[in-house]
Amino acid sequence: MRAPGPCAECGAGAAARYRCPRCGSAYCSVPCCRTHRERCSPDAAPREREAAGQEPVPAAGLPEDVPGEEDEQDRVPAHRLRLLGESEELRELLRNPHLRQLLLALERARDKSSVLRRLMQEPLFVEFADCCLGIVEPPEEKENVLPE
Repeated sequence: MRAPGPCAECGAGAAARYRCPRCGSAYCSVPCCRTHRERCSPDAAPREREAAGQEPVPAAGLPEDVPGEEDEQDRVPAHRLRLLGESEELRELLRNPHLRQLLLALERARDKSSVLRRLMQEPLFVEFADCCLGIVEPPEEKENVLPE
């Protein structure tokens, strides 16, 4: 994976960890994402990226770190993601200030994989992850489940 480059919105150096799925522009935070989303134009993206000195978007139209068709099985459909917002159980978990601190730590971490490994040792985080998976994965699609 490449090192993060500068944010296309605020210009913060080596901070752009996220990419726009429409045009491939890099940004560093939720506020920058919102700003970008308001003015995102996939047609203008190649010119903006070249002007900012960023790598061009591959011919497929997506940056290299965005999952392709071979990763499609790992994608969660939008209608299932909406179910997360409707879950009262998940809302109740997210009211816990300790869980919120854990999630902020994960979001801010440079090495997310090592932080995630540590968080998976926290019972509260595991409960959160199980709740999310229980909502987006229908029972017949769950892996590693013993038949009853």
